[in-house]
Amino acid sequence: MKRIAKIFLALLLVLVGLAAVAITFTVGWRPVIGPKARPLTTRVFDRTPQRLERGRYMAAALNGCIYCHSPHDWNATGTPYVPGMEGAGAIMPETNLPGRVVAPNLTPDPETGAGLWTDDQLARAIREGVGHDGRALFPMMPYTNYREMSDEDLASVVVYFRSLPPVRNPLPPTEMIFPVKYLIRGVPKPLTSPVPEILVTLDPVKRGEYLVRLVSCGNCHTPAVRGQQLPSMAFAGGFTRSGPWGSATSANLTPDPSGIPYYDEALFLEVMRTGFVKARHFSPAMPTMVSKNMSDDDLKAIFAYLRTLKPVQHRVDNSEPPTYCKLCRQKHGAGNRN
Repeated sequence: MKRIAKIFLALLLVLVGLAAVAITFTVGWRPVIGPKARPLTTRVFDRTPQRLERGRYMAAALNGCIYCHSPHDWNATGTPYVPGMEGAGAIMPETNLPGRVVAPNLTPDPETGAGLWTDDQLARAIREGVGHDGRALFPMMPYTNYREMSDEDLASVVVYFRSLPPVRNPLPPTEMIFPVKYLIRGVPKPLTSPVPEILVTLDPVKRGEYLVRLVSCGNCHTPAVRGQQLPSMAFAGGFTRSGPWGSATSANLTPDPSGIPYYDEALFLEVMRTGFVKARHFSPAMPTMVSKNMSDDDLKAIFAYLRTLKPVQHRVDNSEPPTYCKLCRQKHGAGNRN
């Protein structure tokens, strides 16, 4: 019996060792031990009129913070915010998410909002993906893009959040399904060096690239398989959002004939402001209520960058029934024509 026990123990140790090696070289240990996070600081961002105005513009027009962190009337034309609830948090309406995703209350309410959160807790959540309570944020909150947000823009956003009227709005916590709730712990990464400003005098294409990251265009306009974007299909469309608006698949934004090569600058500005391409209306899944608030200069810079994208042949047509697409490995309108 002792010999059998020793053999069993040896086999158990071997299995544990193999499991440890497998974890180390696949998903890593973050799903087990939690996200990597830097220590919080006591920094406080100076509340200046310039920062307040810049933060308001970013939250309403660029980052879309208010869009995601506010409840909407999804049945009304233009999907407006529920009056008086701007920034008060909301359960995300998408029906094809791996669980319940909740955008928290960003208003300074001390009980249900961010009233007791420090400036650095907000800053760390925005750019590094670690919540005020130390948990990893679901990357639907595009903090992997916001890592490139300049220090000054970050300060402006936080200053604006602090200016919101406090709104009491109790919300349930985010709850992801297994194993997603553990896998997302490996996404956050500490940011320990300064991020300089992108000068407005910079080349418009470079500035447009920065803005596209802040707006997170690529997150919706790049197809993903098991949560991982396909690099070869960047901005080529094929990502489907399902919710109160039904199901809508993002368009190909590249200059390929299957994309938007016929757009000129004037048409692009008109589309982003109105949600219409001539007589064709965008699905509410495209948040034109955010993009319509962008300045002409910012929209022109974004368009200049989109014109430099690598053309990708990928036809997406929401007017047709969804069929399997071998390119993006998803089902969408005109998928079988690729």
